Amino acid sequence: MARNIRRARIGAGIALATTAVLALTACSGAADATAGGGDSDVDAASATSVADFGTFADLEAAAKAEGQLNVIALPRDWANYGEILDLFAEKYPEITINEASPDVSSAEEIQAAETNQGLDTAPDVFDLGLTVALQNTDVFAPYKVETWDDIPDALKESTGLFVGDYGGYMSIGYDSSKFDAPESLDDLKSADYKGAVAINGDPTQAGAAFAAVGLATVQSDGTLDDVQPGIDFFSELHKAGNLLKVDVTTATVASGETPVVFDWDYLNASHTADNENWKVVVLDGTGYAGYYNQAINKDAPNPAAARLWQEFLYSDEVQNLWLKGGARPARMEAMTDAGTIDADLAAALPEVPSETVVPTEEQSANAGTLLGEKWAAAVQ
Repeated sequence: MARNIRRARIGAGIALATTAVLALTACSGAADATAGGGDSDVDAASATSVADFGTFADLEAAAKAEGQLNVIALPRDWANYGEILDLFAEKYPEITINEASPDVSSAEEIQAAETNQGLDTAPDVFDLGLTVALQNTDVFAPYKVETWDDIPDALKESTGLFVGDYGGYMSIGYDSSKFDAPESLDDLKSADYKGAVAINGDPTQAGAAFAAVGLATVQSDGTLDDVQPGIDFFSELHKAGNLLKVDVTTATVASGETPVVFDWDYLNASHTADNENWKVVVLDGTGYAGYYNQAINKDAPNPAAARLWQEFLYSDEVQNLWLKGGARPARMEAMTDAGTIDADLAAALPEVPSETVVPTEEQSANAGTLLGEKWAAAVQ
């Protein structure tokens, strides 16, 4: 797929929970690149905040002098990234955005950085699931955006190696012309759903698929300390002939090839534009939520542009653009308090469960290990 592989970025989670809206529960020359503007001796690759450049205008000048920004794994129909990319291009026409491999996974983003290390084609920035971020902190450069204090502590590595950006709830999308709204996961085991239920790829590699197993675990009275109940659920779904092994795309949803889909609520909701019968449900009971994360490549060929991109993403304007895409931005609580959130978009978010879980770092790592050991056999 495309979008599927992208949404298959593993381990998306840090912490979502409910308030009135939603708040937390719990090239080659990168090394010697220097910033322009006020201090030509500033090493952009080692800058950890705007202050290292001097002023924000100095950061902008340094990024414009580089003239390029390499992004990877950003599908334009993913959480409104198309509008976000276009706004950056409009705001900074001096900087050419090179959009590489929009459909690859988080793990493949890291592989691309390794393959292209020292080249001007290497990615400057990453958008990653939590597990991949945790496994690759040695690839990242620490950086704290100007709005750092607005980002909840649970959503950021303390030095800024990676930072939560947008999130949502694991949901079930379905074609309402063919199915009633599922009220529980057990409904999906019935013969009515023969060959109809899809997840996005392999949960040992895919963030949304990983989260689907987590959701199945907690909806089966298990806990995230042991995701075996979730593996068992999908094994039963497979044995019943209900589990589809098809990459989910807008096209497969529109054509009816994947009529029932586990995915993040903001991504499932995007299919309504192509299928008027497509509806989305977040099941009652315990919900599963998570965030994706931003990080800067420590060997970024355009280190100033990479840092300007981060500042851009955590601005009020772009946080509201993620909200426009149906996702919950990391600064949502602070922006709500400050009155800078788009209140209409926030109010339009779907109702969420009264109880929400998110995996801790340890739970994510342990779940990944167990899935690696047992998933393939469970669905063969």
